[in-house]
Formats: sequence, structure tokens, C-alpha cells
Amino acid sequence: MDPVSPAPVDRLGRGAAAAVEGEEAIPMARIAGGRTARKRIAAAAVVSAALLPVLVAGPAFAAPGPDTEDKQPKPPAGMSTLGGMKLGRPGVQVNLTPGVPVLPKQVTGRSWIVADAESGQILAANNAHWRLAPASTMKMLFADTLLPKLPRTQSYQVKPSDLATLGAGSSLVGVKEKQRYTVHDLWLGVFLRSGNDAVHVLSEMNGGVKKTVAEMNERAAELQALDTHVVSPDGYDEPGQVSSAYDLTLIARSGLQKKDFREYAATPRANFPAEAKKGRKRGSFEIQNTNKLLTGDFDMPAYQGIAGVKNGNTTHAGQTFTGVAERNGRVLLVTVMNPSPKESHAVYREAGRLLDWGFSAAGKVNPVGELVAPKSARPGGGESGGNLPVEGRGDTGDGGEDKTAAQPAGGGADGAGTALAVAGGALALLVGGVLLVNRRWPLPDLVRRRRSPQA
Repeated sequence: MDPVSPAPVDRLGRGAAAAVEGEEAIPMARIAGGRTARKRIAAAAVVSAALLPVLVAGPAFAAPGPDTEDKQPKPPAGMSTLGGMKLGRPGVQVNLTPGVPVLPKQVTGRSWIVADAESGQILAANNAHWRLAPASTMKMLFADTLLPKLPRTQSYQVKPSDLATLGAGSSLVGVKEKQRYTVHDLWLGVFLRSGNDAVHVLSEMNGGVKKTVAEMNERAAELQALDTHVVSPDGYDEPGQVSSAYDLTLIARSGLQKKDFREYAATPRANFPAEAKKGRKRGSFEIQNTNKLLTGDFDMPAYQGIAGVKNGNTTHAGQTFTGVAERNGRVLLVTVMNPSPKESHAVYREAGRLLDWGFSAAGKVNPVGELVAPKSARPGGGESGGNLPVEGRGDTGDGGEDKTAAQPAGGGADGAGTALAVAGGALALLVGGVLLVNRRWPLPDLVRRRRSPQA
């Protein structure tokens, strides 16, 4: 019977195979006849037999060669220095002075950032400006771009052509052609189920995918998210579609200035319209947020104080996640891109570890950089000076706190975790090299604390 597995030597790296072959490749002229030749052959066989199991069991002992080199992608030697010189360097950047806790060991993300959402200070980062595939975290930029343009009560009947360009294997919320949905329904589908179908319908309502992509790229440029290039509004893997941990954090911070963005990002579950049946009242079905730090899962609890923002997962991007959480009045943003998939929910677990570190290090660690203000921000301009727009700003008439924030769709208090606390926070403007807190953004009702099952 033929062997099920190939010969052990076939599994060796090139350097390891060469070590064995070198013992066998003794010139025949030197071993022809004689006891010495036989001894040398026997010795070679003994050495080969002794070495082979070791080499098979542990390729790390083999001599280095092209087949044994680390094939993982490497970050560029020099990246953008926007936000700080250290952010342009590859590898982990953190100022571990006395009293600052060490970073968690179990963090494998190719790129990540921990930042103070209010001041914009970056507490630590790893390959912050490495341009990588973003997956559905790109939907944060989609929402930041389109939310102000489409009234949430507007309704739309879906045409077959609206869904014709969906990528194979897209995540879907269950939008059906020839059915009518409100903009509010569709945003729930985008934020909770990461529905590419909802993204495409909203894009068509905005004038088409091509127009929406162009507007998203313009918005990224305005926010100075210069590592970002949009090809598809839903984050589907496309050649040239990239972002970075720095940009995704910047985009999330911008989105969180908007009341509706905060609401949708903080919603753990909601009802979504079902397909209408003739002669029957249209029903609905429940959808749950795919952000496991918000909802928890059977093998991990919800993160205490989490409030979104967006997760993603594609073949090319791996797992990606940007989150915002609050503890003891401090609001932090975290982004993790493409961690090792060796543990379940790796991106959420690593984001949680980085948040824990950030909350313990905040106020002790010197920042390594900052999240920059939009291009249009002007020194001393207040809201009229080009700060990030706040949806519903006119509700108070004086730029004060927004006291009309809506209840999160799909219910409020939920036993999956603590309060949804969102950044918004204070928008930081860099003026003359000094980080100035311009104002404190409102924390509407939807960010009230929720009691955990243990509380």
C-alpha cells in the first residue's frame, strides 16, 4: 500500500533537506572500496538517521533558506507621519516610563491604535499608518458621509438593479427587491448586520455607487484620512481599497459627533422589516449587532462600557474592528486590524486587552501622537470654524447639549453589558502646535449606563 503521507524529507525546509543531502552526496571516487569507505558510509547513515527526526519535528533548527523565511507581510519601513513622527515608524510605539503599565502580550494585530477620544491623544500604536484592507470598518466612512444627506424617515422601494452589483459572499441583512424600507431601517441593517445590501440601496438613493464612492474619498481627504482609498462603499475586498488603524480611528471619531451615528453604533438589537406577503400585515424579524464586544457571545462577555463602533471580516482583510468605550468618565477609541486567528473572536479580545491597558495607562503615559483635526478646522472658529458637524445641532439653537437624542432603536437597557458611552467628547484642534479642547460634545440619553447581568 502506498504511504498516506509523503516521505519526511519532503516536509523539510530547503535548508534542512540540504543538510541531509550533503551527508549523502560523497563523491564515489573517495568511497570506492575499502573499510574506511564503509565506515564513512555507515557514519553518514547514523548521522542522517539521528538528525532526520529532529529536523522533521522542529524546522526551526534547520539552516535558514527561502522556504523557511517568515512569509508574513512586513510594514513599510517608512509610513505617513501625520499625527506624529513616531506614527511613521514600523512596530510598537509607546512611551513606557516608570508607572506606566506594560502593554498586553496577547496582541497580534498587524496594526492597532489606542487613543483618547476626547483629547485625540494616541496612547500607543503599532504600524499606525500601514495601509491594509479595512473590510466592513469602511462602512464607518460610508455612514459619516451619507448620514447627513438622507432623512431617516424617507422611504424607498428597492429595485432589482440596486442589488445587482453585490459581491459574492457579501454579508446581508435581508433587503428584498420590490419592498419598501425607510432610511432608518437601512441604517440599522448597515450598523447591526453589516449588510452590504443595505449599503447598496442607500448608495442608489444617494445617486449611485460611483457617486457615493467619490464622496467618500472626498470626505476621507477632508478628515485627513490620507491612508484611505475607497473602491466599494461596503468594504468588500477590491484591489486598491485600503485604510489604516490611524484613519479608521479618525473616521470613527468624526462619525461619533453625529447623533444618529452614535445611536446606530450603540444599538445591540432591533427589528427589521420582513418581506411583505399578499393579504397579510407586514411583519419583522430581529437582527443583532455583529459587534461581539457590544453583545457578547457564548464564550465571551460584552465589554463593560462599550458603545460600538464597527467590525469587519473578509478573506483579504482578516478581522478588523474599531471600538469606543467609557470608564470612569474617560472615553477611549481602539482599532485593531488583522490579528492572528489562533483564538476565537481574536479581534475583540485584543481590542478589549488594549482598552484595559488604555484605561489603566491614561493620565500616566505620554502620547506618541494625536488624531488630527479636519482640513477645514480653523483656529478659534468654534462650530462655524469647520469643526466636525454635529447632527441635530440646531435642536438647541445655541450649539449647546443636544437634549433631543433619540432612544436607541430596538430597545434600551439590555443585560449584555454596561452602559453605552460614546465619544463625541471634546473635539481637539491643533493650533500652533498646541492641542486645544474646543468644546465638550453632548452625551445623549442613549449612552446611559446599562446594568450588566452580574450587577
